[in-house]
Amino acid sequence: MLSDAVRTELADELERAERDRVPIDPLVSRFPEIDVVDAYEIQLLNIRRRLDTGARVVGHKVGLSSKAMQQMMGVDEPDYGHLLAEMEVYEDVPVEAGRYLFPRVEVEVGFVLGADLPGADCTEADVLAATVAYAPAIELIDSRIKDWKIGLCDTISDNASSAGYVLGPERVAPKDIDIKAIDAVLTRNGEVVAEGRSDAVLGDPVIAVAWLARKVASFGVRLRAGDVVLPGSCTRAIDARPGDAFHAEFAGLGSVRLQFG
Repeated sequence: MLSDAVRTELADELERAERDRVPIDPLVSRFPEIDVVDAYEIQLLNIRRRLDTGARVVGHKVGLSSKAMQQMMGVDEPDYGHLLAEMEVYEDVPVEAGRYLFPRVEVEVGFVLGADLPGADCTEADVLAATVAYAPAIELIDSRIKDWKIGLCDTISDNASSAGYVLGPERVAPKDIDIKAIDAVLTRNGEVVAEGRSDAVLGDPVIAVAWLARKVASFGVRLRAGDVVLPGSCTRAIDARPGDAFHAEFAGLGSVRLQFG
């Protein structure tokens, strides 16, 4: 494990990298002793700094929620990051690609919570009972690590590579759709670039949200009514370039757009 001083130093580096848009070398190559606890503490250092300056947590995202990504990273569980109000982007407002280092988009079925979730003992049934609606979503991810050459502790420290998210207008109640069988198609500038299905997320995205509720409880955090939860991507991540127009269509759930300027 790292000392508190080193954790603070690495949080400082990541904060500067995001602010100045100058990527840094991987943490795991410079500090091979870093572990998952270090990484989450580094993430929390920067989240607390942003909260101290007026930012607001509006939800969380789950990463590494496909078996393929877990195998690639050599892990057996997902990771998570925080969603802040300032990270929300909108369908009708182009996002400036230059705000980011290496932006990519992912297609997700978003959860909108209508009630607080339990903590350490949260079950899938609890998640379904607390979810007021599913929503079509695109997550905008980015890495403050050079060229996306990341290990597990790099991405966790870097707020699970979070950068932004957009929700489409449609809302569908859990009772009205099979969360495990939502086909999704992503186009970029009218060309299909990715296809997938919602069960790519641990076989059932509800499992990812229940895992998240239990995991964040160990850090004294709860998932609350009104929160947005992004459980993981239905498709592979796609690079975003200046001028790109993305459109994600979800069977039975609607669609969502994201335009880059």
